[in-house]
Amino acid sequence: MTGLDAWLRGPVEGVPELLMPVAHALIQTPEDVERAAGLDVEQTWMRPGGAASVGFHLRHIAGVVDRLFTYARGEELDAEQLEALRAEAGPGDPRPSAEDLLRRLREVIERALAQLRGTPPETLLERREVGRKKIPSNVLGLLFHAAEHAQRHTGQVVATAKIIRGIPSSGAW
Repeated sequence: MTGLDAWLRGPVEGVPELLMPVAHALIQTPEDVERAAGLDVEQTWMRPGGAASVGFHLRHIAGVVDRLFTYARGEELDAEQLEALRAEAGPGDPRPSAEDLLRRLREVIERALAQLRGTPPETLLERREVGRKKIPSNVLGLLFHAAEHAQRHTGQVVATAKIIRGIPSSGAW
């Protein structure tokens, strides 16, 4: 089944059927963003035409999945997650490479898949709260939003990486 999108490969072992679309989207995410592999650090943080960088999107996908899965567990963000959120928009110093960001993303996705495997279907409609404002949601809504948000930014990674690869090596736009 190599070459097929994750949703066409069948059930993911241990994941409840109702959460299969979430699992498939999360599995597809690192496979698709691997297209950013091979960008050097400068390219990873380029903002062609003012668009967000590939680095931002890779960091943001990992952060969003981590944060939303935390809320789905009924937990609040810890100090490390809050600091990561504050640092998400900027490249930081030193700027991480695409490979470093991809490695972090794969780790977050693996933890998320483990959480899906341990999520009882009868808890999916349990109320959860998001952020300091305690915005109401539920387990299913948070897990689904993590998956669809990851896929939205995955598309941006793929498109931006293609644009960057088409920019002459002088960086001129």
